[in-house]
Amino acid sequence: MATFKLKSPDVSVQLPEGLSEEKLLAFSPFNNWVKTLTRSLSLQHNNTAHPFYEDPYSLRSVTIQSFDLFGSEPRQRLGFLKLTADVSNGAGEKLPGSIFLRGPSVAMLVMLIPDDVAPGQEEDDRYVILTVQPRIPAGSLEFVELPAGMVDEEGTFAGTAAQEIQEELGLDIPASELRCLSDMAAGVQEGAAEDAEESAGENLPAAMYPSAGGCDEHIPIYMHERRVPREQLSEWTGKLTGLRDHGEKITLKLVKMKDLWREGGRDAKCLAAVALFEGLRRENKL
Repeated sequence: MATFKLKSPDVSVQLPEGLSEEKLLAFSPFNNWVKTLTRSLSLQHNNTAHPFYEDPYSLRSVTIQSFDLFGSEPRQRLGFLKLTADVSNGAGEKLPGSIFLRGPSVAMLVMLIPDDVAPGQEEDDRYVILTVQPRIPAGSLEFVELPAGMVDEEGTFAGTAAQEIQEELGLDIPASELRCLSDMAAGVQEGAAEDAEESAGENLPAAMYPSAGGCDEHIPIYMHERRVPREQLSEWTGKLTGLRDHGEKITLKLVKMKDLWREGGRDAKCLAAVALFEGLRRENKL
């Protein structure tokens, strides 16, 4: 195994065969994890009230155990990373450091409302789009969940779920029509991200962490609400039942918003979206 040292912090990193220093340092989830952890560790020294102030923990070393590459040459890139981090204090006490790095994604709460419903009367007529698709890590071939993907360079919700929504419903979702429920709940103001970074504590992203004990993945929850003709919505409701045609890998399902907690009860994105939406409405922020 090859070894090199990070410039900041001064920590040795052990690499498995086939993974170069250059490819690792081009993987933004690794760089973001190092930056965030370094910041969090530094807070131990600056605050006498910190629980670890008297015997602070340090990152001693990182061992990359395995990795997965996505795509093919010449555009092949690092996709997933499994590593261990030695984080210990002067007494030799260690913090758990077995980590799966994959980076962030986004989830989309897409709500459709009949266009003849009066404002303020949408409660029973608000529908949510869900996806049904195989999720092999969960052992499922028909996992029901909130659409997940990314916001691409053009500022549009993108990915497999977004493509299915576009193909089935003809809906493109531009960034100008998105509201980030996670930012709203955290009190993040538009354009204030850099100031927040300087003043905040650990500066974790305003997002939902589905498995913080083992994975860096964090998912901000976005919302998009659109009014559509009632006839169109009725047609979609009858068509989008979650049942797939033979061989179809992903399909859509329309459910009432008031039933989302039950229909998507296995999906952390669904439950986070319900909590954020209802909490923000209680505080009159939506």
